[in-house]
Amino acid sequence: MDHSSNRALQQFRNEVGIKFQLFNSLFTSLPFHRIEKTGILLSLLQNNCEEGYKKKLSPVEILEDFFNRHTTYVKENERNDLLFRFVQYVERQVVLFDALEDAAFRNVNDINGVGTLKHLESEVLQQNMENMLADKLKDFAVRLVLTAHPTQFYPGSVLGIINDLSKALIDNNTNLVNIYLQQLGKTPFFKKKKPTPYDEAVSLIWYLENVFYAAAGRIISSLRTQFPHAVDATNSIIRMGFWPGGDRDGNPFVNADITLQVADALRGGIIKCYYLDVRRLKRRLTFEGVDVLLADLENKLYNNLFIPGFKTTLTKEEILEPLRQIRHIVIHQHNNLFLHMVNNLISKIEVFGLHFASLDVRQESSVHGKLLEAIAAKQNVLPSGYADLSDTEKIKILSAVTKEADPALLEDPVHADTLMTIHAVKAIQRYNGTDGCNRYIISQCNSALNAMEVFGLFLLGGWKKAELNIDIVPLFETIDDLQQAAEVMRTLYTTPVYKEHLARRKNRQTIMLGFSDGTKDGGYLMANWSIYKAKEELTRISREYNIDVIFFDGRGGPPSRGGGKTHKFYASMGHDISNKEIQLTIQGQTVSSNFGTVDAAQFNIEQLLNAGISNDLFSERDDTTFDEKEKTLLEELSEAGYQSYKQLKDHPYLADYLLQVSPLRFYSETNIGSRPAKRGMSSGLSLKDLRAIPFAGSWSQLKQNVTGYFGVGSALQQMEKKGKFNELQRLYKESLFFRTLVDNCEMAMMKSFFPLTAFLAKHKQFGELWMMIRDEYELTQQYLFRLTGHSELMADYPVEQLSIQMRERIVLPLLTIQQYALTKIREMDEQLVQSPMKKVYEKLIMRCSFGIINAGRNSA
Repeated sequence: MDHSSNRALQQFRNEVGIKFQLFNSLFTSLPFHRIEKTGILLSLLQNNCEEGYKKKLSPVEILEDFFNRHTTYVKENERNDLLFRFVQYVERQVVLFDALEDAAFRNVNDINGVGTLKHLESEVLQQNMENMLADKLKDFAVRLVLTAHPTQFYPGSVLGIINDLSKALIDNNTNLVNIYLQQLGKTPFFKKKKPTPYDEAVSLIWYLENVFYAAAGRIISSLRTQFPHAVDATNSIIRMGFWPGGDRDGNPFVNADITLQVADALRGGIIKCYYLDVRRLKRRLTFEGVDVLLADLENKLYNNLFIPGFKTTLTKEEILEPLRQIRHIVIHQHNNLFLHMVNNLISKIEVFGLHFASLDVRQESSVHGKLLEAIAAKQNVLPSGYADLSDTEKIKILSAVTKEADPALLEDPVHADTLMTIHAVKAIQRYNGTDGCNRYIISQCNSALNAMEVFGLFLLGGWKKAELNIDIVPLFETIDDLQQAAEVMRTLYTTPVYKEHLARRKNRQTIMLGFSDGTKDGGYLMANWSIYKAKEELTRISREYNIDVIFFDGRGGPPSRGGGKTHKFYASMGHDISNKEIQLTIQGQTVSSNFGTVDAAQFNIEQLLNAGISNDLFSERDDTTFDEKEKTLLEELSEAGYQSYKQLKDHPYLADYLLQVSPLRFYSETNIGSRPAKRGMSSGLSLKDLRAIPFAGSWSQLKQNVTGYFGVGSALQQMEKKGKFNELQRLYKESLFFRTLVDNCEMAMMKSFFPLTAFLAKHKQFGELWMMIRDEYELTQQYLFRLTGHSELMADYPVEQLSIQMRERIVLPLLTIQQYALTKIREMDEQLVQSPMKKVYEKLIMRCSFGIINAGRNSA
């Protein structure tokens, strides 16, 4: 371990590990029912779990032993009451740990080290690359898109407490920490009602206002100070995107009205931020000539914010103009006094405009096809035989639409709403600016026609070709989709009307690639390699047609869904993959874990900016591209991994296993997201219908994390049999992409714990399946140790390794309680017993999910 890693680990032990033990003792005074006893009993249960799993006991045996040894409870309801109190207690322990990690962030992470902008600045200056940097920053950007998946498992009230608790911990204010912990004890964690898409939006706008607004301002100001001529005011190098209220794929609760309401909330949120900043400026800029300009601007913002029904078409330029005048006066008449505050606000306005975040619209391709058929059947704007035409003929007709369709004539509410959404986009642009809503994403995009259907719908929605300032974004997710993607784009690039559309969009085409469904479909290795290959091929074809392709990655929280060491993936892309922008979704608890505080957000955005900029500027690095031999090696490896994963995926009991052994069937009752857990309306479960988030999340709560490693061990074993293991060892040393792939795999494995479910080895239906998963885990671990030369998982990341170990220890009683309750329900179902306790156990499973997911930080 190098010196800096050692220092960081020591800091983590002091500021998180030791402080957690100290402040944890304050929990005994929390305002819970019989709290002292709960705290003491929980520590006994913790010990029982650790000792019990070493002795190969099951969760039921561990809890029975605990109740008999340490309590006098014999009645089922008394025992369950205690278990619910344990859940409450552990939930708050997790919050304390989160707050301690947030508070220690600056001391544990090297905020001026490798991967930060400070480090980039010194490299650029050393190598005299200021001009190259300026050239790169003319059109480079990082776009972070906050998504509408179950993004936040903490309600807003708890988020506020975590924020305040972190500040009190930084200040070592024990009195305040104690008060906030008491507040935490009284604050409910469980949402009684499922959130609406608007609720989800409000929850994420909290992060925009409290975190991203300040972090982006800091980053742009820092770059401007160091390289005043490199940062171009016409190009925002940080852009925020937003899915709640715009993403209607599989979410029947999102409609055009919700989309408009969310756009309005985003506009209100950013005006509020500007208003508060202008008020702060007024306290400092009390100089003659400046005060009047500031008062006028404050008044304009106030009117748009606080007067009911008052909404002017205020523009970004109207806010910037007086601030530019103020800057001029401060420079020429007031010795640059407080100039940094003016510049900082100008930087923020250039980034956030009046939209705060661009609202993306997303819908599934089959909805558009059916809508167009319905329009053709009922309205005289498309030929009546449209449904029977070939793809080529349909594209021709959609290219030449001149008439408008009427949503009122459509019987299906989804069809009418889809058309009304096209109208809503125009309304959003009028008040939030063009950046307010200018992308339409097509999920399950299988053909060029799917993209042209959206183009045609905009024309049918009253848009003129010449004014269509919308990016049409195909989303390729499954392994088959990824393999077909290049041909789909070739057809689009050669379609005359689409080619003209791209010319008006500066010959830039955004393509979204989904990691989650790819992993669910093809396994960890195949999904990651397929996306890498698709990016290379799409880059090649786009360059052939002089198109700048921009990749938008649909990444989730855990490694299996494209999360984990994200910035390292971008740094490893090489020159055969387009690097115009870095665009990715931020979802799961990644929002709160990587971007929960201004410091953390600044650090992680800087890591992404650095990865994208370094990739172009320092091209002499040789760890970012593959030669043909290495590509063949990775192709063979991923194919072997796929064959192994396919055996698991095709296992006849896999769906039943997830339903019976994991909390999957209770996911929709957790009230953490507005979307259903599966697509479609059927009651049976098929893996195809199951959404990737509940799929990955269920494995995570089982502590088996199948999607992050299954097939890796078998693939490495196959390569050894072919005599190619030495080549893979060399590739691990030389390739940043392959190394990051392995690092992420190790993170998924580090969060696995098979003793929890070892009792299933003897289960008559699921025993074989459990053994198959456990054996693959052990095989993978054995081969990874040989590949990396380490003797433990995540050896290169000691701080994260310790953080995971501590979190897993805190949550072990919850995992045990959840499996105990699942076993009880399974026994009732097998014996066909009807008991009122069943509902209690279901609620217990659900409540355990919160703590487990929150403790995992990137498990969903």
